[in-house]
Amino acid sequence: MKIAVYSAHDYDRAGLTAANATAGHDLLFIKAPLSADTARQAAGCGGACIFVNDHADAEALRILAEDGVHLLALRCAGFNNVDAAEARRLGISVTRVGDYSPHSVAEHAVALLLALNRNIPIAHERVLANDFHLDGLMGFDLYGKTIGVIGAGRIGAVFAGIMRGFGCSIIAYDAYPDPEFERAGARFVSLAELAAQSDAISLHCPLTPETKHLLDADFFAACKPGVLLVNTSRGPVLDTKAALAALRSGRLGGLALDVYEFEAGLFFEDHSQSELADPLLAELQQLPNVLITGHQGFFTREAFSTICQTTIDSFTAYERGAPLVNRIPE
Repeated sequence: MKIAVYSAHDYDRAGLTAANATAGHDLLFIKAPLSADTARQAAGCGGACIFVNDHADAEALRILAEDGVHLLALRCAGFNNVDAAEARRLGISVTRVGDYSPHSVAEHAVALLLALNRNIPIAHERVLANDFHLDGLMGFDLYGKTIGVIGAGRIGAVFAGIMRGFGCSIIAYDAYPDPEFERAGARFVSLAELAAQSDAISLHCPLTPETKHLLDADFFAACKPGVLLVNTSRGPVLDTKAALAALRSGRLGGLALDVYEFEAGLFFEDHSQSELADPLLAELQQLPNVLITGHQGFFTREAFSTICQTTIDSFTAYERGAPLVNRIPE
């Protein structure tokens, strides 16, 4: 099958080419993200492969279908950027990578929390300047603290397990509570209770219409003053303007982001030679209690290898008429 791979970086080329070694698909790598403006570049392809910030809206899907695309494979878990109803109407099957490595994202969330709490980036900058004073670097012991986990799926469960190893108490909120998560030592509470009781909060829920801006001004008003917040899930789950206001007031003691509400067109690219046209992100970058990474939580050797292999396997299964085990939920 000929496959158009959108948002293709060097690591995508290397990973997908290695995974495709025995499958023998014809991979067409396209640097641009999928949109209605770039969809024609997949002409003649039976499949298309996209990532988190590609736009598989109704118009882009219509063009893909007109040009012969029958399978759209996301090399990520979330599929909020796909008009799933339109894909079904057009006869385009859609798959994702539902389970690559929950440890990769969970461990990154822990790393962000530790670095934020102990002011590691600021300390490192000082040491590089031969400044070894400790003023402003004090954190707190995680041992004995209450950690709130929003989204008790695979990644949230791994994160909670790691934090229990630090001696933390775990409370969680999920629209669909999993008894296994609770049996592992966590306690499910309401979102308001989680806000009021947590010393640190980590987001691990998908982006849906129900979770967009789940953490808004009302949520922050209910939080324990000085709470630390980590988001490695999806940017729009967090109302960034409300979070910035909470940082200014001190209600939010620190914010670590691996995802950003308006990251499309910014993340995954080098903008070092151009002026940042996002005043909200620019303000966040200037705050000493904000730590930002560019959506790299998934980016470990183990996770990326699984992502590439699962993606190629979906195309192979489709070509052979085999069941699409990674088809997105209806």
